[in-house]
Amino acid sequence: MKRAYNYKYNNLNELAGSVTPGSMNNLVRVPSDHLKTNNFRMKINKIFCALFIAIALTSCVQDLLDTNKNPNESQVPQPDYLLTNAIKSSVDTYWGTTNNLDGTLLFVQQVAKIQYTEIDRYIASNTTFESPWKSFYSQGLRDLTEVIKIGETDNQPNYKAVATIFRSWVFLLLTDAYGDIPYSQAVDINNYITPSYDTQKEVYHGLLAELKSSIALIDPSGKAISGDVIYSGNLTKWKKFANSLRYRIALRIADKEPEVAKQVIAEIPVADLIGDGDIAQLVYLTSPNQNPIALFFETRDDYRVGKSIVETLKSLNDPRLPVFANKTETATPEVYIGVPNGLTNSAASALGFSKTSKIGTYFTTPQTPGVILSPAEVLFGRAEAAARGYTTEDAESLYNLAIKASLKQFGITDAAVVNTYLAQPSVKYNSGNFRQSIGTQKWIALFGQGLEAFAEWRRLDYPQLTPAVAGVLDGKIPVRYIYPGSEQSLNLKNYKAAVSRQGTDAITTKLWFDAN
Repeated sequence: MKRAYNYKYNNLNELAGSVTPGSMNNLVRVPSDHLKTNNFRMKINKIFCALFIAIALTSCVQDLLDTNKNPNESQVPQPDYLLTNAIKSSVDTYWGTTNNLDGTLLFVQQVAKIQYTEIDRYIASNTTFESPWKSFYSQGLRDLTEVIKIGETDNQPNYKAVATIFRSWVFLLLTDAYGDIPYSQAVDINNYITPSYDTQKEVYHGLLAELKSSIALIDPSGKAISGDVIYSGNLTKWKKFANSLRYRIALRIADKEPEVAKQVIAEIPVADLIGDGDIAQLVYLTSPNQNPIALFFETRDDYRVGKSIVETLKSLNDPRLPVFANKTETATPEVYIGVPNGLTNSAASALGFSKTSKIGTYFTTPQTPGVILSPAEVLFGRAEAAARGYTTEDAESLYNLAIKASLKQFGITDAAVVNTYLAQPSVKYNSGNFRQSIGTQKWIALFGQGLEAFAEWRRLDYPQLTPAVAGVLDGKIPVRYIYPGSEQSLNLKNYKAAVSRQGTDAITTKLWFDAN
């Protein structure tokens, strides 16, 4: 129609939108001698037809839009709902099957496969670790970024601060697992359909800066926030969580940039770190909001506690063994029997389902919390900072306090039991090798937190684990996640740039922070 009549409107909606009672008269106000021309009458009729069709179409479109509106759902984003959803989806992914049971918990040998053992033998493809990437970016980070925008536009700085702090945790998980990741251009589809990858060093530095600015932004006397299912709106605890994340990142880069790490730690008062009663965690409920591990074991039975951690706990007479592992269903002389990692399917099956230890009931209970950052982790971090000479605190005292905090976290508070455990030569702090003492005990304390245990094992190099029995990596253990295959098809240029910087996109390629 536009081409035939040189009409000024680009589409039917624009045309319909221009129609008013007056404009209808204007459209047909032409000299009378022209009205005698049949051809012109046909043109006028066509214009009228087009106008009425346009009006009808516009009405239909509006009706369709009205029909597709959910009368029970707000059409304006609500920061409290978005915050709740972001926390829940992110913690679900952190503790979920693909990321945890089928990934990092196997690599650090806290659990092992009793059947379908391929991933336990390190057989992976570019689809194996696609789920955590997609879930973190499309759910948690998307919702948190929206909360940040609402905080800015509606002058609600506390929402912006809390969302930025939690978003920093999610970005930290991603870079610890994959290396270089979309960060500065991430979750901004209006401007960056194919976001570039920031280097891991840039991500760590960016997170340190964002966390510091978010801490300064928090105003406990300001407008309260809702939807916080971690700290119930307690902004002082969010400050402690943010500072504890900064402490974690500082130690993550300590082997690469010791002076930067020391400076960050020097900026953080001990009183502003997570302590007793400040644990960052999501407390789960019953179905359908149960712990992801509990959800998995409602219908499946593919995993057992790993032999590596069972034997370590036995050698240390560790009271956490019955928390982490169940007794074998068929009575056995050893009571607790772990499964070696990376057996063939036939070899794993031959051990017997009832003669090996399932993951402890503590972890398969629906209400078991999804821990994000604990007082024990903070105390181990402080002990390490002291051992490195970053602070003047006493490393051994903090190491013992960290173990006590971990025992308490798992319900072990009897003073006699705790003191007997700490008094053992095999448990005592080794000042000549802080990596061994802290690395081993931190590995135990992080049981179930696969991604964090994986990061700390790579950084501290303890405990010294034996590769999978039938592994396919020539005696190596994975040290990263492979990028999802979707990045090669949707963001190839930036994917290639990241790979060229880091090295082959393989699970044996060390990341920047993994210096040793």
